[in-house]
Formats: sequence, C-alpha cells, structure tokens
Amino acid sequence: MEHTAPAESRHALDLVGLREPGITFWSVWDGPALAGFGALKHMTESHAEIKSMRTAASHLRRGVASKMLRHLIQEAATRGYSRLSLETGSMEFFEAARHLYASFGFTPCPPFGDYRPDPNSVFMTLDIAGSPGDPFDPKPRRGVT
Repeated sequence: MEHTAPAESRHALDLVGLREPGITFWSVWDGPALAGFGALKHMTESHAEIKSMRTAASHLRRGVASKMLRHLIQEAATRGYSRLSLETGSMEFFEAARHLYASFGFTPCPPFGDYRPDPNSVFMTLDIAGSPGDPFDPKPRRGVT
C-alpha cells in the first residue's frame, strides 16, 4: 500500500497486525491461486471493523471483493455486531472500493475508534442490526453511485 498514501495515512494491517487478538482473517482461493482476503477487527461488543480487504490483481472485477464483503458482513451479523465500519482511502486508487462499499449500503461516517480526521481517509459504516428472526441479507444494491 506504500504507493497509495503517505505513511501516516496507511491503516492496512501487516502480517503481525493480522495476528493480533481480536482479528479474524479469511482468504478466497481460486484453486492454488490466492484471489483475495479480508479481516474483521473486534472493537466493542456491538461494533466491528473491516480491515485489510484486498483482491489479487489477477482477480479484479471477477466478484472476489463482493464475495468477501458479503462474507464479512454476514460473519459480523452472526457474531452479534450491530455496526460494521471501515476506513479506506480518499484517492482515485480506492474509488472502486468506495463504490463497492456504498453498493452494500455503507454510508460515510465520522472517524471511529482510534482514527482521526484525515484528508486521505474515508470512513464508512453499515448498520447490521436486524429484528429478531430477520438476519441481515448482504446482497449488493444495484444502481448506487
């Protein structure tokens, strides 16, 4: 991620960070090829954060990110979180990611957790609290810009 933002604005977890307590990591494989990955970070009993979600360059625009995001949202709901948030870049490099998150219902929000306002960051959140017996259905919404 070095080419995407100044060092003080990079919040992706490295391997050491992904091994911290409170982080759960998943990967998507296409046979022997790593297609993508993502992680959830426990913040509070009701709030989790999506961390380090990436798609391999060889698998861009093949549905990997949607599949991972759908999984992360469903897993957060299953774990009882009512809110799922994320930080992503404000630069053009992250435009597709912001569009993907918006298509799943994520909306802009103020910085959360230990984040501070940063012109290189966009913060987004999704309310995943549903009524009892009505689990969140994480299908992307079409036509969202």
